[in-house]
Amino acid sequence: MTYQFVEGTVDDIVAVLAFVPEFGNSIKATTIAERLAGKSALILVAKYNKTPIGFKVGYSLNHDEFYSWLGGVTPQHREMKVASQLRQMQESWAVAQGFKAIKVKSMNQFPNMLHMLIASGYHICGYDNNGSTMNSKIAFIKNIAQA
Repeated sequence: MTYQFVEGTVDDIVAVLAFVPEFGNSIKATTIAERLAGKSALILVAKYNKTPIGFKVGYSLNHDEFYSWLGGVTPQHREMKVASQLRQMQESWAVAQGFKAIKVKSMNQFPNMLHMLIASGYHICGYDNNGSTMNSKIAFIKNIAQA
């Protein structure tokens, strides 16, 4: 049994979201398609035995910046570093496309994500106050420009 990492589709994202409890089935295919419409986007999917078990999706903000919008991994595959592998693939793709930075937002309610971002060289660059520390968003940026 092996993991496979491929470019995927909105349907792959929806298949994974059904098993990621943090999202509570709150994100629909139409929401994803509308967010990506007209943008340079990348959908990466992790599969286990040909079944989607994780994803990472992002899109261009402008010529220099890529936004890592959404990602998730089914609970039973989280200890296999699937999210880290998807992040690394997304970063490599963004470098190859000529982006100079990747931006991402997360929240205190996702401490594993916050730890992964900081450990991976992302720097805090902003804060969106949404009324409570658990629902407010912490903005990160990582410079990926080649020297």
